[in-house]
Amino acid sequence: KELEQMAKEQDKESEKQALLQEVENHKKQMLSNQAAWRKANLACKIAIDNSEKDQLLQGRDSLRQRKTTKESLAESASNITESLMGISRMMSQQVQQSEETVQTLANSSRTILEANEEFKSMSGTIQLGRKLITKYNRRELTDKLLIFLALALFLATVLYILKKRLFPFL
Repeated sequence: KELEQMAKEQDKESEKQALLQEVENHKKQMLSNQAAWRKANLACKIAIDNSEKDQLLQGRDSLRQRKTTKESLAESASNITESLMGISRMMSQQVQQSEETVQTLANSSRTILEANEEFKSMSGTIQLGRKLITKYNRRELTDKLLIFLALALFLATVLYILKKRLFPFL
């Protein structure tokens, strides 16, 4: 449930889908383990019932039959206990793997968030650089225009002076 809630809180759709897929995998695994546990439990009950039926139908003397029944019941109970312990260990391993997966996802989410914050700060720096470059390009254009106008004024002044000196009558 926590992993599913974490998936719903994700911003990126790809991360959300990956987490939801992981949740589905864990649900399927849990249902599979439950089904296996039920099947093992049912098989043990059926084996015990069959054993009891066989003992009842054999018609041995009652004392020996009671000892055999008690021994078989103890053995059956031991087998059931071992099966349940095995299932319990399997479920424990699955829970541990799920915890490790959740921890890995949390670490990767934290890393992604840190990278996102870093990219945001870099984006601000890039925006500032873009503004400065645009400002310098405008300044360069105005400088070229001013130099061109100054050159035109200089040439006009030189032509005026030459005209007055060479052709004073015009």
